[in-house]
Amino acid sequence: MRNFIPAVVLSAMLAVAPMTALAAESDEETFRQLELFGDIFERVRAQYVDEASDKDLIEAAINGMLHSLDPHSSYLNEDNFRDMQVQTRGEFGGLGIEVTMEQGLVRVVSPIDETPAARAGLEAGDFITHLDGESVLGLTLSEAVDKMRGRVGSDIELTIRREGVDPFDVTVTRDVVRIRSVRSRVEGRVGYVRVTTFNEQTAPGVEKAMEELKNELGDEMIGVVLDLRRNPGGLLDQAVKVSDAFLDRGEIVSQRGRNPDDAQRFNATKGDLAEGLPMVVLINGGSASASEIVAGALQDHKRAVVMGTESFGKGSVQTIMPIAGHGALRLTTAAYYTPSGRSVQKTGITPDIVVEEARIEVTETPERLRERDLVNARDNDETDEGDDGAASETTAQQDYQLARALDLLKGIATYSGRVTN
Repeated sequence: MRNFIPAVVLSAMLAVAPMTALAAESDEETFRQLELFGDIFERVRAQYVDEASDKDLIEAAINGMLHSLDPHSSYLNEDNFRDMQVQTRGEFGGLGIEVTMEQGLVRVVSPIDETPAARAGLEAGDFITHLDGESVLGLTLSEAVDKMRGRVGSDIELTIRREGVDPFDVTVTRDVVRIRSVRSRVEGRVGYVRVTTFNEQTAPGVEKAMEELKNELGDEMIGVVLDLRRNPGGLLDQAVKVSDAFLDRGEIVSQRGRNPDDAQRFNATKGDLAEGLPMVVLINGGSASASEIVAGALQDHKRAVVMGTESFGKGSVQTIMPIAGHGALRLTTAAYYTPSGRSVQKTGITPDIVVEEARIEVTETPERLRERDLVNARDNDETDEGDDGAASETTAQQDYQLARALDLLKGIATYSGRVTN
């Protein structure tokens, strides 16, 4: 045994030695690459045709490094970091548009409801190719966003490339964007809740909306529509809380990073604001990130029927890391997975029932003879039961996807005996 122990120790020392050598070699290569960066930086400072700011050069280099990783990692200088903090509180200046960078162009993830971008007619999936006549090619996402910001009341001309139509220009007037993240109303006997983004106001807003709907409809409520269309996402904790609001138990979402020990799971607590009523979640190509977390959780738990079109497909989590004396690092640190273990990265959430956006037009048909038109036809002894929660013709014409959601909930209620015809 005494001879065995030194042998084991010697073996371990021999194993550590190559590892130490490899680490030293790796560090040496890293320092060599950093020396290369410093050399190029000095040459740019000394020989570039125009004088360039050291601060701008370094920020551009940092963003170049981060953007080479993925479209969502970036460096936020002090101004951008301050804007982001204001945005999560629900009020900021700009166009009201969530964007990403794709193929060198700015792609619209989603215009936010009741903002300059939405009023100007921008749509999810649009590509912005020029800002005030200048191409966005060669700009980083942060640089493009900075150009879109500006004095409230000032105009900016965006050149839009949209599938199926020729490129066109649209003028958008910058404004203070106040995000009302939750809206609600009654549709017949259905409670309708629209969530436009996930900021600090969202979960309390959903709770308040559901309370008001239940107070208005009482026992007459037959279902709930949760509308996440054109919702670009936002805060993870708010997505978890909104999902929890309609789930009694089970996993909501998990996130896994580089280190397996850092994996996190978020679970639902008892209590369903809809009290078990049937639900439909509406999504489309503008539903991203936090919206996909909510839709995926409710879909996997069979708590809601997901309807609409395939969502955006952003399955990553970004962490904001403040840097003392500077701004902050926005870094992709994890991927998230729905309760069934699905990643939505690039694939999105596939609806249970695909309903494309459309508009209904009522066709005129010749008036036909009916029983009530016949001579001596018997009267109906039964009284009119009133509104049964059907989608109104106006709603159907204005929002085909919502009309189909209302029809589905009415059908479920009729089948289960909550509505009688």
